Amino acid sequence: MASFYFDRFEARTPPAPTPFSRPVELIWQFLAVASLGAGALYLHWRWTESLNFEALWFAMPLVVAETCAYIGLILFTANLWRTRDYPRQAPPASIVECVQPGEAGDRPLAVDVFIATYNEDEELVRLSIRDAKAVTYPHPLELRVYVLDDGRRDSMRKVAEEEGVGYITRENNVGFKAGNLRNAMEQTSGDFIVICDADTRLLPSILERTLGYFRDPDVAVVQTPQWFYDIPEGERLQQVLGRWLGKTGRLIGKGVESVFGEIRIGEDPFANDPAMFYDIIQRRRNPWNAAFCCGAGSIHRREAVMFVALREFSDAVSRSVDGARPRIDRLLRRRNAALDALARWQAAQSQELTPYKFHVSEDIYSTLVLHQEKERHWKTVLHPEVESKMLSPQDLLSWTIQRFKYAGGSLDIFFHDNPILKPGLSFMQRVMYLATFWSYLAALWNVVFLTAPLIFLFTGIAPVNAYTGEFFAYALPFLVLNELAFMVGTWGLSGYKGKVSYLASFPISLRALWAVVRRKRISFPVTPKQRQAGNQLHLAWPQIAVIALTVLGLAWAGVQLMRGAGGYSLGGLIVNGLWGLSNILAMSIMVRAAVWKPEGEA
Repeated sequence: MASFYFDRFEARTPPAPTPFSRPVELIWQFLAVASLGAGALYLHWRWTESLNFEALWFAMPLVVAETCAYIGLILFTANLWRTRDYPRQAPPASIVECVQPGEAGDRPLAVDVFIATYNEDEELVRLSIRDAKAVTYPHPLELRVYVLDDGRRDSMRKVAEEEGVGYITRENNVGFKAGNLRNAMEQTSGDFIVICDADTRLLPSILERTLGYFRDPDVAVVQTPQWFYDIPEGERLQQVLGRWLGKTGRLIGKGVESVFGEIRIGEDPFANDPAMFYDIIQRRRNPWNAAFCCGAGSIHRREAVMFVALREFSDAVSRSVDGARPRIDRLLRRRNAALDALARWQAAQSQELTPYKFHVSEDIYSTLVLHQEKERHWKTVLHPEVESKMLSPQDLLSWTIQRFKYAGGSLDIFFHDNPILKPGLSFMQRVMYLATFWSYLAALWNVVFLTAPLIFLFTGIAPVNAYTGEFFAYALPFLVLNELAFMVGTWGLSGYKGKVSYLASFPISLRALWAVVRRKRISFPVTPKQRQAGNQLHLAWPQIAVIALTVLGLAWAGVQLMRGAGGYSLGGLIVNGLWGLSNILAMSIMVRAAVWKPEGEA
């Protein structure tokens, strides 16, 4: 077997999901309402009393940006409002326990594991194959593992044969991963399908812990959290301070972590840890049946996948016939049932049955179709426990490719097939999906938040009429309550990494937004599984520019204040200085990621 950089991490075990606490949830809800109330008062004051009418070109964009951010805060609060996990059930012994009465005979469950690959190292895929074969189940089970090779490699076929698993390929790469999955579905027959990427290493417990959800015949998809086991773990703050200050340092570190959650020094430079997304954001969509599929690590009911395909097929035929209806009416002058049927048949011949939507975000797209279908009441479940391990991007280029794909795919759905305005979704499902799309639009107002302190620092022009006690009286309660609320709302996890990464990744979201607005097709690049060599500082030039300009601005404003230049005030320098320093700290994570090298690399 080949050796890999992640071999030294093989013994790592996944973290447990954050425990649910009703008292903590009640405190979070109280603080969240208080934060939103303070935010509403602040915005009311901003719009009605604080605007600098001598610089509306600056004041208006900032207050609009603050309003958009507040809307995002409302959506995020709704997303995090409560935790209600789906009830666990015992793993079913046969298919009759997973379907409506009379729909199937008594037989063992059949599960297909699809490992999609294109150009990844064959020995890396071999590891995924072996872990898939090692999955256990307490009842008889037909477990079939398939390698879906879109690279059409003889070497990959050989590995599949050596491991005794199925090998499926095709003549082209139409639809990329979605097309690869569809091609495999046409050649397999399992009741359930486990979706894996080339580096998805299933844990033995995945089926035993997840198939019980499918006892409910309306459960279509179960998504398990993705866990990157190769990211640098860093060192706990209490250990670092203990080395420097002894017992006193350990006590200080422990006290800080007891308030703010676990803090690690020297950990993952890309903030890749997906725990915030799966354990908090996705998990808390369960009460609203709004958790969406994220691809790898998900289990699909074949019937549901085909339902999506047939629904899309039917809608496409109807659109085709409706589009041709005026021309048919002009030719016939009157409606004819037989010719209408013939038109539908002809339209059906031109359409293709696609179990997986040909889209860069086919997982979200398919989930949306399921949620919009109210006759069948399909459900999606976020299972809170980690059931697989994966590899994280090991360089800024790989990270950027992955994040651009996420952002572009989500924005493409929002702009070109917006589900928020379509029938079928419940109100809370619309809120949850809007929260996802809104988060990618936030790059627009994040740019305003990054440039606003620069304008003041270089010009002395303020977006408010004065940085007086009234400003602090409205702003500070909102900021403090907001921080307290989300510290409690994400109790057990550090939310700071996600916030700074969210702000620092603004160039990626802007590029994705620009591509979607121009209707440029978002590509399906495979995220590299091996570290890309070379200096990648060029990828962080926007963040470097923000840091450099902010440092220069702070120096310039300090000099102007000492000279008594007009427009500059101590209050304004304090507010914008702290704001600028916060932006520097956020941008620095991208600069660090660009120059980061794993331990042992020269």
